[in-house]
Amino acid sequence: MKTAATKLLGIELPVVLPGMSWISKPDLVVAVSEAGGLGILATGPLSADETRASIRAVRARTQRPFGVGVTLMMPGAVENAKVALEERVPVVNYQLGRGDWLIQGVHGYGGKAVTTVTSVRHARSAERAGADALLVTGHEAAAHGEDVSTMVLVPAVVRAVDIPVIAAGGFADGHGLAAALALGAGAVAMGTRLAATQESGLHELTKKAIVEKGVDETLYTNHFDGMWARLMKTPRSVAETRRPMGFAETAWRAIRAARALGMPLRPVVDRLIQNPDQARLLAYFGASIPLVEKATLQGDIEGGVQFIGQAQGLVEDVPRAGELVRRTVADARSILEELAGQPA
Repeated sequence: MKTAATKLLGIELPVVLPGMSWISKPDLVVAVSEAGGLGILATGPLSADETRASIRAVRARTQRPFGVGVTLMMPGAVENAKVALEERVPVVNYQLGRGDWLIQGVHGYGGKAVTTVTSVRHARSAERAGADALLVTGHEAAAHGEDVSTMVLVPAVVRAVDIPVIAAGGFADGHGLAAALALGAGAVAMGTRLAATQESGLHELTKKAIVEKGVDETLYTNHFDGMWARLMKTPRSVAETRRPMGFAETAWRAIRAARALGMPLRPVVDRLIQNPDQARLLAYFGASIPLVEKATLQGDIEGGVQFIGQAQGLVEDVPRAGELVRRTVADARSILEELAGQPA
């Protein structure tokens, strides 16, 4: 199944694994890339040395294209991005930060830069900066989508730019892929769906919870990690997001987060005074990490919090990732062929 996105990325099938922290590890990246899609390695929780080792672990097991994901505003992200450039990773996917230097670095060795965006304005800005493709994240997605639904955002971005679009948010099967192609996208990113596969780094109990949860059992809030995000709805996630942090709690949590991340305290104190919004984001980020680890790594969704998309309600099994990728494309092809054969 050839599209502008598959041609650009050098892949056979228009399915992308986004870089989900603790989930998109080498096993899952390799499985998706070997099936003909594009696996993107998550680097959020990794040190520079761990990122390098993970990239080399992927390369040792596949000759097919793969990517590395970086969230530029997060601690350690710039160092991880530089490692990706040093290792000449075929695709670098970045978000939440100025990526001009990263785009130039990727282009320096013939790689491709994919920018994650959540609005038409950001899509145009990324194209002007030189991005080769866009990963367009709609409201239905896990974690950090924004207000506009995928059904509206994807065609709006497709009309606004001249580079390939990868649609994210609400995709879990062949019906979703067929719909995305009809909207003008060249591929889909299926985070929630690929999280519930055998090679995923997600804990088995949390995979089971995804299978059991419905499409309406999520929360969309900015009271968890400081940005608008979608979470699995549980008593713990409801309790954690009931109210915003006050100043005293923000200051305490920001200082704790800085200590945990090895950051000097003076800049944090200065930020509390001069830029309280940044300090608030650091506080939320520091408070959210242990809770995400509990759900993602330990399978404790009663004590932890899991980022998840509304597509969880479409997940009915936990297959091997390669099987899921091939099944999704085969189903989409059948759907498109059936529609093409029907009278208008």
